[in-house]
Amino acid sequence: MMLGDCRRTIAPAPLHPHPQQWPNDRVTAAWLGHATVLVNFYGVNILTDPVFFDRCGIRVPPLTVGPKRYVACALKPAELPRIDLVLLSHAHFDHLDLRSLRKVNRDALVVTAAHTADIFRRIRFREVIELDWDQERTVETAHGSITLAAFHLRHWGARMQYDDYRRYNAYLLERGGKRLGYLGDTARTSTHHLASRGPIDLLFVPIGAYHPWIHAHCTPEEAVEMGDEAGARYLMPIHHQTFMLSWEPMEEPVQRFTAALHNAPERVALTQVGQTFELPGSTKST
Repeated sequence: MMLGDCRRTIAPAPLHPHPQQWPNDRVTAAWLGHATVLVNFYGVNILTDPVFFDRCGIRVPPLTVGPKRYVACALKPAELPRIDLVLLSHAHFDHLDLRSLRKVNRDALVVTAAHTADIFRRIRFREVIELDWDQERTVETAHGSITLAAFHLRHWGARMQYDDYRRYNAYLLERGGKRLGYLGDTARTSTHHLASRGPIDLLFVPIGAYHPWIHAHCTPEEAVEMGDEAGARYLMPIHHQTFMLSWEPMEEPVQRFTAALHNAPERVALTQVGQTFELPGSTKST
């Protein structure tokens, strides 16, 4: 695969976010590609599963052995705002990329799944917190506090074949009376427990890599079902259009996702890499 696509060009992201222009009294999010989302949550800048470069996989300098992007990351690392919080869902190479983590400012707080922090122990972040399933913690950032809770899904967390003790998380984030959810990577599973604190305003749901890996990745229709169970107002589809990790056509997941929401198209937060979504009604009162 690597030799076959070495000459293939990577398309630029269709859209380019401008996070420096985002107001700090609202909730704004841009999909940078795959499972990487940049969020301004009332002034707290959050980055999920950062993967910035052309390939993800095992790094053998100067090469990375692994799948190559089809669409470039919508922002270069130098274009990012200062990050307050990094969320890492699990240890797979397309979600926990060491080369990308080294590009994040070191005073960021990192929250990761249990038994995964050792992977990036040489990258000296200000603080690294491992959250196990059903654990909750309120953390302080330079721009205010945020409450995080970790939940179980249906996936696995091993980075190699021998370390299947590693966990894999979904996250719920609360701040200023709003709730955001990040599923990271999961097969179809119940998400009723995510609604235990009340409806979720915006839920990031994975929709790709299901054929033939249905045991580990949900279909677009199942992603919508999980969003409904979690009481999500808006759904942002992730984990598609970036790497070819399975057999379905690249455009199929988002087509099926929007078709599944044809009766409520307003719930689709975005569909293109680089697109920005501002949560309606999220203006914070002063």
